[in-house]
Amino acid sequence: MKAYVVGGAVRDQLLGEAVVDRDWVVVGATPEQMTAAGFRPVGKDFPVFLHPQTHEEYALARTERKSGHGYKGFVVYCAPEVTLQEDLSRRDLTINAMARDEDGVLIDPFGGERDLRAGILRHVSAAFEEDPVRILRVARFSARYPFRIADETMALMRRMVELGEVEHLVAERAWQELERGLSEPHPDRMFQVLAACGAAARLIPEIDPGPEALAALRRAAAARYSSTVRLGVLAWFRGAAAEAGMQALCERVRVPNDERDLARLACRLRGRIELAQEADAKALLGILKSTDALRRAERLRQLLAVAQAADPSERMRRTALRLERALAAALGVDGGAVAQAAPDPSRIPGLIDAARERAIAAALAAQ
Repeated sequence: MKAYVVGGAVRDQLLGEAVVDRDWVVVGATPEQMTAAGFRPVGKDFPVFLHPQTHEEYALARTERKSGHGYKGFVVYCAPEVTLQEDLSRRDLTINAMARDEDGVLIDPFGGERDLRAGILRHVSAAFEEDPVRILRVARFSARYPFRIADETMALMRRMVELGEVEHLVAERAWQELERGLSEPHPDRMFQVLAACGAAARLIPEIDPGPEALAALRRAAAARYSSTVRLGVLAWFRGAAAEAGMQALCERVRVPNDERDLARLACRLRGRIELAQEADAKALLGILKSTDALRRAERLRQLLAVAQAADPSERMRRTALRLERALAAALGVDGGAVAQAAPDPSRIPGLIDAARERAIAAALAAQ
């Protein structure tokens, strides 16, 4: 029984990056031997175990045979006779198909170290085309590293799209990869890769970012805005007419509520925010209420981050400050005191709004 560090930990070490998590492959063992050695089984689809002390993941070496469409369309075979090279041959990219033994010796049967030095994302084998998630993984790695995609790998991705494999992506896995790509240093490259292989038109046609949106996405990444804001940037350029489409996209790929809500607001409120520099107190309060900023101030701040990434002009910067001042003034109104002084309970909402409008107008006049 031998254990090897595999995948991302080996890649990151060769790149000189910090290794956060280590995954291990165990060759020559059975599940019974692992549990007898104190490992705790946690795998659902294939045998994975947690080390009793380090709690790192140890997976038994395995092979896979395609049995259907999509991410789960595989028959997994784990046995002591499965070799390390057979296990590595099923991985997505050569840079992720390397291992180190317990003495630190590099095992690189597919040229991953060479491709790292050359800056190339290359698939390991024809098994790549059996899992459509790998298209998204290549796009995500393009957002992380300034690497080019090997011609033969791009051709394989296009073939997978043509064969309809992306239609069988599990929604949660699709969003997981998209969200991780949005969080990378160069998220614009992910969308360029997806467009180049044809997957964008099949998977995320509601986004379809153009040059302006990609430039804004680069600014959002440079400012280290969250993936929530970065998705909002893409939605901003689609405009109010695309809100229903954005909602459909978010439902289809299971986008979480916070990201979905900000994306829809970016579509719906772009025009009103662009005109907010000339808006009066009533209109500004309307924007605050539309974003639910009086209860969730962070949502307005996220939307203003979207706006400033999309439009880095001095005018938009002043607009953001104007809305921030309006929010501070509105939050300063004591709604309870207004309610207590109201002669008629039915008038309370209107009286509170009027008090907030006066506070906003006073704050803006004092600039």
